[in-house]
Amino acid sequence: MEAGPTGGGQRDGQGPRRRREIVAAVQRLLGEWGSSERLTMRAVAKEVGISAPSIYLHFQDKTELVWAALEDRYGELAAQMAAAALDCGDEDPRGGVRARARAYCRFALGSPGHYRLMFEAHQPAADPSRIGAHPARRISAGLRDGLNSCAEHGFGLSLPVEQAAQTLWAGLHGMLSLHHSLYRDESSEGLVLQLSDGLVDSLVARGPNVPFRAASGSETEASRRIRALRNAPEPDSPQL
Repeated sequence: MEAGPTGGGQRDGQGPRRRREIVAAVQRLLGEWGSSERLTMRAVAKEVGISAPSIYLHFQDKTELVWAALEDRYGELAAQMAAAALDCGDEDPRGGVRARARAYCRFALGSPGHYRLMFEAHQPAADPSRIGAHPARRISAGLRDGLNSCAEHGFGLSLPVEQAAQTLWAGLHGMLSLHHSLYRDESSEGLVLQLSDGLVDSLVARGPNVPFRAASGSETEASRRIRALRNAPEPDSPQL
């Protein structure tokens, strides 16, 4: 990890404008390369047209640089999730969690390149003490807010809020990563959203003051579609 002197963002006489130029340059390079592995302070400086040491007047190291470049994307996703939940109203907190999860999925399906940079491409390693400052904190905070609202309205949760939020996020991400790797078919959006609903159903009871009971043995549209995909004939199999 590259590191250097910090502080004094105005010392090169440019201040906020220079910082924005640096962030824009990193965004361009990340978009072109698809990861942060090739990103160096020297490469960024060349893109901006300044000396590498001057970047350290604005950013502590490569980690902070990449996080700043992706901040807008995480903010955009968090805003879409919050807006989706708001449409459900305060009296439907469970629907709000479903809406947040669906908004997360739609963002990933609609902007796969951005999603890969945010959640699938390797980002610079960071000391554990800094991870709480990662801009992805907005996503987990939104899920926790939704689940906390469910608990406050009497909806039972199958896990403590912190664990439930992380489990939901991990489940959504795993599902979307599989989609990006295996399917890449817009027609599968319906199934992705059904699976998203199922993740929420596995964590939040179906009504206030209703004992949590995970569904078992019942058929769903998602289960039927998965079975159809699983049972599809292999390319070389004879067609009966």
